[in-house]
Amino acid sequence: MPEFMDPFTGMAPGRKLTARELCRALRMSLSAEQEAINLYEALADATDNALAKKVLQDIADEEREHAGEFLRLINILLPDEAEFLAHGAKEVDEMAAELKPKKAAKKPAAKGRAAKNITK
Repeated sequence: MPEFMDPFTGMAPGRKLTARELCRALRMSLSAEQEAINLYEALADATDNALAKKVLQDIADEEREHAGEFLRLINILLPDEAEFLAHGAKEVDEMAAELKPKKAAKKPAAKGRAAKNITK
């Protein structure tokens, strides 16, 4: 499992972070939340204890909320972030559309048979 480094090596920096440094730290925090979600869900899936499953999934869901908070903050701090994410989502949508099976065109009913059925 990857380990996420403390961006301050154990202590707060001697200066304020630049916007770029703050966003990098927020991305690391977002990654840590994702790692925690995977860990807690894996633990929940690995046990038959109902209470442990419930508590671990609840904690995982809280981490998902934290991930949403970090992502929203990044989107506010980096105005072009939403554009990059939307572009990536569009690319995936296009690939998914290419993989969908094509619907077969409906064949028109034979003229002779349709005419017979109407006149009877």
